[in-house]
Amino acid sequence: MAAKSQPSAPQPGSPGHATNGKAASQGQWGRAWEVDWFSLASVVFLLLFAPFIVYYFIMACDQYSCSLTAPLLDIATGRASLADIWAKTPPVTMRAALLYTSWVAFQVLLYTMLPDFCHRFLPGYVGGVQEGAVTPAGAVNKYQVNGLQAWLITHLLWFANSHLLSWFSPTIIFDNWIPLFWCANFLGYTVSTFAMIKGYFFPTNAEDCKFTGNFFYNYMMGIEFNPRIGKWFDFKLFFNGRPGIVAWTLINLSFAAKQQELYGQVTNSMVLVNVLQVSCSWQTGRGWGAAHLSLWPPQGLYLVYHPVQLSTHHAVAVLLLGLLGYYIFRMANHQKDLFRRTDGRCLIWGRKPKAIECVYTSADGQKHRSKLLVSGFWGVARHFNYTGDLMGSLAYCLACGGGHLLPYFYIIYMTILLTHRCLRDEHRCASKYGRDWQRPAGGAGTPAPSP
Repeated sequence: MAAKSQPSAPQPGSPGHATNGKAASQGQWGRAWEVDWFSLASVVFLLLFAPFIVYYFIMACDQYSCSLTAPLLDIATGRASLADIWAKTPPVTMRAALLYTSWVAFQVLLYTMLPDFCHRFLPGYVGGVQEGAVTPAGAVNKYQVNGLQAWLITHLLWFANSHLLSWFSPTIIFDNWIPLFWCANFLGYTVSTFAMIKGYFFPTNAEDCKFTGNFFYNYMMGIEFNPRIGKWFDFKLFFNGRPGIVAWTLINLSFAAKQQELYGQVTNSMVLVNVLQVSCSWQTGRGWGAAHLSLWPPQGLYLVYHPVQLSTHHAVAVLLLGLLGYYIFRMANHQKDLFRRTDGRCLIWGRKPKAIECVYTSADGQKHRSKLLVSGFWGVARHFNYTGDLMGSLAYCLACGGGHLLPYFYIIYMTILLTHRCLRDEHRCASKYGRDWQRPAGGAGTPAPSP
């Protein structure tokens, strides 16, 4: 991870000066300019089929008790047709549309109108106005980091409603799950379309735009590096961290409420899923993370239809695995964030961190000096935070027992996603840092730094 960079003046005629279309080593790092076949296939698959995959899982639970094979067998044997299955699927309703619109509008309000106060009383919490990393064009954007605050206010109101106000049933999300699913997909594709049009005709920073020549990749990954409206409304910060991530824990709470309504109790497996996934929501909801909700974790929904009561030993083992994964994920990201914010003047694992000094060039021709961390978790492996992420994802699945395949889809998806992300990170960092990315720090065999 690069510490805060210090720009230096470019030298005339030096290879550091770059414009759009020049080599990656001359400031054109960041997203790919040329798309490999695997990335393109992944993008096309997600764009065209992700909503239908999630719909299939939800439909299977709603109509076939979460069996993934029963719908296919019914269609193959003629016992049901696609039209029959579709006819039983709840459509978009005015109630769901109003609920979802109100939800997104409320999150926009919390994001734009309430400056962060959590950093004033939470030790170690980094909130308020923060600077982001240097973009490929050399820009440094400022962010209002108030995701934890939004999460706390939202959940305080949820619990106040559940126990005092009774404005709506806590099962409201489950009861409108499929109509809300359609609304969420409509918003996702609408925002993506608008962001693509914006990138072509009125980008926030024209120097931070990338056109690969492939429509699907441009649409999925975005043309602008940091699309914004006005000074503060950052698309990536808001849509990655708010409507989906903040809702994640509310969705699970609604599923738990439905389990209580149907069976008169909430099982320890449902409690585990709520506890473990709230830790992920806290981490990513702070405002810096990315949501993994494009193919959403189905464990809570599964447990409504198949309540599982785990043995004490099983439950404790799953809890420890999930907490260990969260600790690794959280601390690895904290180490690189601390290293960047302090320019390496900090302690990691009780010692002064080791770093590689390097130079990279942004598209405006500016050369930047930076440091790559190779201590702590980043001295163990380049992407050890992803290891923690996978451990947590596996814990979510194991909390559901072994009766069905459906809950384990998420760990399969996350493994593919993070493996591909590792490959993309390696390519981007090699393009950005050049030979510095391959330099060992302190001897043969020492792992290279994290991006």
